[in-house]
Amino acid sequence: MSRAVVIGAGVAGLATAALLGREGHDVIVVERTDVVGGRAGIHEVAGFRFDTGPSWYLMPDAFEQFYRLLGTSSEEQLDLVPLDPAYRLFPEGEAPLDVPSGEAVFALAESLEAGAGERLRRHLASAGETYDISVDRFLYTTFPDPRAFLRPSTLARSGKLTGLITQSLAGYVNKRFADHRLRQMLTYPAVFLSSHPERTPALYHLMSHTDLVQGVRFPLGGFAAVVASLERLAREQGAEIRLRTEVTAIESVGGRATGVRLADGSLIDAPLVVSAADLHHTETRLLPPELRTYPEKYFARREPGLGTVLVLAGVRGELPELTHHNLFFSRDWTPDFDAVFDTPESGAASRSIYVSKTSATEGDVAPAGHENLFLLVPVAADPDLGHGSLYRGTGSARVEAIADAALAQLGEWADIPDLTERLVVRETLGPADFAERFHAWSGGSIGPAHTLWQSAFLRGRNASRKVRGLYYAGATTVPGVGVPMCLISAENVIKRLRGDRSSGALEG
Repeated sequence: MSRAVVIGAGVAGLATAALLGREGHDVIVVERTDVVGGRAGIHEVAGFRFDTGPSWYLMPDAFEQFYRLLGTSSEEQLDLVPLDPAYRLFPEGEAPLDVPSGEAVFALAESLEAGAGERLRRHLASAGETYDISVDRFLYTTFPDPRAFLRPSTLARSGKLTGLITQSLAGYVNKRFADHRLRQMLTYPAVFLSSHPERTPALYHLMSHTDLVQGVRFPLGGFAAVVASLERLAREQGAEIRLRTEVTAIESVGGRATGVRLADGSLIDAPLVVSAADLHHTETRLLPPELRTYPEKYFARREPGLGTVLVLAGVRGELPELTHHNLFFSRDWTPDFDAVFDTPESGAASRSIYVSKTSATEGDVAPAGHENLFLLVPVAADPDLGHGSLYRGTGSARVEAIADAALAQLGEWADIPDLTERLVVRETLGPADFAERFHAWSGGSIGPAHTLWQSAFLRGRNASRKVRGLYYAGATTVPGVGVPMCLISAENVIKRLRGDRSSGALEG
């Protein structure tokens, strides 16, 4: 075993450090900011506590698998609370709907569209089957030979897999359901994939299995509690974590990694380097041109996914109109997706937004008699939209205008006419903050979109082709975006190092 350097102390970096330490490596994690967690951040002000990144706890099996490898469990590490309803849906111009998980969702579907209950049952059965296939064959793997996944025998065993990757999620859902609310419930998960429903393969209808079947949970303490558990486990495995330590170059000799160069000019020697930083930054800023597996021209052909304007709002008084997770959908949301994915130069924002009220579940996230809100407004992945106010005191005019519009929309659609008058905290983040703080490619907040050409083995690989001993982890590489995928990416680094060419999760 040897020294390993992990670049970045976000979810993927901490998870990778823990697993490398378990393998016997001497691990140093270097993080350019002054806190761990990366995009899974936390902000505390005036008695309020806000998550500033991930907020949906989905794919519990991925968490359980990761913790199991380290001799523990989700139950030991986290205090998880089931959410019922899973979320509240606010369709434009219509009464809100509480969307449950489990059997109750079929009755909801039937109430919206005759015959939809049974169709939804079949849809979710297909989603569950596809989820199992994906976990078994497409997530826990380094794709050592992608051709194996295209052989007729593999496709036959996967049933209708071919059809699912050649039609869009929106098209697949729209053929089966007519009610616009059902359609939106079953296609909105594309946003969790940083993608457009019309360009997301129908394979990803599996996402509905995660919220409507597996159910939605919340870790008390928010995702800061998840990050704290990862940091704790990494340190228990012997990892050293150095904050305020920026990497400026990945060093190599003769095509083999030798360590990383830091901003102060010093060098950390290590024959094993794992970058959990943004892949675009890793390749185009930390490596010389001749050693780039993914040069700038590669990214010119890729879709960066969505950007976001985030609003952190502390509100005086209770807000019974909202539950923990709330989705606000425009009746015609085509312009919303166009603004984000097709006309970024417009500077417009989506009117289909997400609002979290964690004070619905946890008592110490806001002062007594107050609520905390987190608004996520999809926008184009474009740093030119500007910064928010959180780190600079004053946000750009466009970011603040988008935040004002979102708060006004929330007040109107949820029938809280005095919402803006009750604000005691209002802070924002914009695409330029993601670009500056996390070196996020194009200011994207989640990671590259899960289109057909950016899924599975077409998303890339987790090892450099030019530098031996250089590996990648995190949302910008395989298997994809989201906290569960980051945990899986850490495990896939171990599979690569072991020479494990199998698909499926590690046994030990």
